[in-house]
Amino acid sequence: MSQEEQKPFGKLFNTIELSSEEHLDMILQTMNKDNANYIVIQALKFAYHTGIFSMGETEVLSKCVRVISKKDEDKQEPMTQE
Repeated sequence: MSQEEQKPFGKLFNTIELSSEEHLDMILQTMNKDNANYIVIQALKFAYHTGIFSMGETEVLSKCVRVISKKDEDKQEPMTQE
C-alpha cells in the first residue's frame, strides 16, 4: 500500500490530519509559537462549530482569534514607508 492509499490515523479538531501516532508525537515535540497559535485557532473554530461554548463565550473567543490572526498577519507583511 502506497503512502497516498493509507488511511489517516486521525484528525485534530477535525482539520489537522495525522498520519500516525508518531506524527502526533512529532507535532508535540516540535511545537513552536506559530504552530501553537494555529492549533489553538483550529481548536476554537472546532469548538464553536460543535456548539461547545455559549453565545457570549463564542464572541469573546472570536475576538481572540481575530486579534491573534491580525498580529500574525502584521508580522508577515513587510513594512513600507511612504
